[in-house]
Amino acid sequence: MSFFSSPLNSPSLRLALLAGLSKKMLGAGSKNDLLDLIDNALSVPEPGGDQGVLEGLASLYRGRLGQVGSVFDQVDRVGRKGLPEVWVGDTSVLASDVVNAAGRSVTQMSEAFQGCASVLLTLADAIGAAQRKDEQGRGQLLEQKKTLGGRDGFFDDLHENDEEEWDRKNAAHFGSYAVDLMHAAVSEAQEATRVAARDLNKWAAEARAGKMETSELTAVDKLMLADTGVAGADTELNEILTAGDLERASARMDQLGLDDETAMERMLAKSDNPPERAYLMKALAAGHSVAEIEKFQNKIHGKDPDWMRRHLTPVVTATDSMNDEGLAPDGSNNNKDYVTFDGQQWIQGGDGSEGTCVASSTVTSRAMVDPMYALDLTGGPDGQQDDPEAFKQRLVAEQHRLHTEGDGGENWGGMGPEGQERINDSAVGSATGTDYQRQDLNSADDRRAVLTQVENSVAQGRPVPVDVSGKEGAHAMTIIAQEGDKLQVYNPWGQTTWVSEDDFINGHMGKASSNDLPDAYSVYLPR
Repeated sequence: MSFFSSPLNSPSLRLALLAGLSKKMLGAGSKNDLLDLIDNALSVPEPGGDQGVLEGLASLYRGRLGQVGSVFDQVDRVGRKGLPEVWVGDTSVLASDVVNAAGRSVTQMSEAFQGCASVLLTLADAIGAAQRKDEQGRGQLLEQKKTLGGRDGFFDDLHENDEEEWDRKNAAHFGSYAVDLMHAAVSEAQEATRVAARDLNKWAAEARAGKMETSELTAVDKLMLADTGVAGADTELNEILTAGDLERASARMDQLGLDDETAMERMLAKSDNPPERAYLMKALAAGHSVAEIEKFQNKIHGKDPDWMRRHLTPVVTATDSMNDEGLAPDGSNNNKDYVTFDGQQWIQGGDGSEGTCVASSTVTSRAMVDPMYALDLTGGPDGQQDDPEAFKQRLVAEQHRLHTEGDGGENWGGMGPEGQERINDSAVGSATGTDYQRQDLNSADDRRAVLTQVENSVAQGRPVPVDVSGKEGAHAMTIIAQEGDKLQVYNPWGQTTWVSEDDFINGHMGKASSNDLPDAYSVYLPR
């Protein structure tokens, strides 16, 4: 019994092997060489997966839609009755708000079941088609092997007449085509599996209330925390608590001593509105002590949700931000959203003049996952300031601090990969409970292979640094979100935009910066 998996279990290795065999067949110098190459190709495993099992799983998801619809009808009837302003849950949230949140949660559940069913059916069809294409290629290889006949002996192999040469070259031609079919089958199955994993991971991340397994909060409290979004923005694109935040906050609640647990529940109950409660839990998820969170609440308590959005959430995603509005003369997307506080951009050097792209990306990433850190920058020591110039000074000072910590270059320019990994660990990983590891991307295949990990990370609310380069130099940005086949990128030039998976894979990252910087050559994955 072997405890080691075959290298051919890797789709990427299968693709490389089949591509090489296809070329070698056309150049095979003898009948025996060609037969060996055919046998090598036939030894490559077919695309895995059971179409029937996948279709059965899709049917199972669709079978639950009726039950979800019944729950929605019940919630809708309660909502239509008009509820008095009664408070429920340990954190004292309005019953009417709970019903509205429950309605949205049920709708999302229905969308998730329908979405998962569609994903599985699409994958089943793709796997079936790939296996049929692979079978066609294998059939042609077996036919060519039969045409060639048995292996030549030593003396037979010394001479080849014109007819034998024709048969060999003809078999090599059709054999190469057959291997190309097998290569296409592996490639199509691999891509279909990647897309399915991306979409299923996204749906799993959207099952938000279930991320909080703590027994210290009621089901109502969990539902409301998971449903709360940034003020004045689309909730589904701008939840205050990411899937990862909900899991970490839940774990932290269970680890608190009795006094801290009581203090935390008291703060949640004292909060004026759902965003205040959500930001307190986000601070807990970022690793802050209850004593620190009490000081934080004193700074934000009594503030309206719009104030909290401006001070505590650097990046807000607009519903039209994914629209394709063409390219600017420099090759970047026309559709960009500027990341600002009171008009001052979250930009490297405060005005774009410095080369602190690594440190600046890291500062904004930390502010996205830690509202206390964000408030230190926007609101100052007392958390009450609304001064863009003072914010700019604090922002640049923090960029410089991280640039120095990462052994960045002189005159605030450039940083090596070791420093980049180190400051992401200390600034971002310390808040998300992860350790960043660099992964080089030397080809389109490398970029395609890493996408599932990138997209799963951002679905959990963990930013992924990405380095891009071109003939004129290199630049650091951060992938911060994913919707469908699109990735949202924060550029420390003070803006966000969306690029497609194809842009990331095939050297079109200039859409997030400029056409001088097209190629993603490394990412830093949170582990």
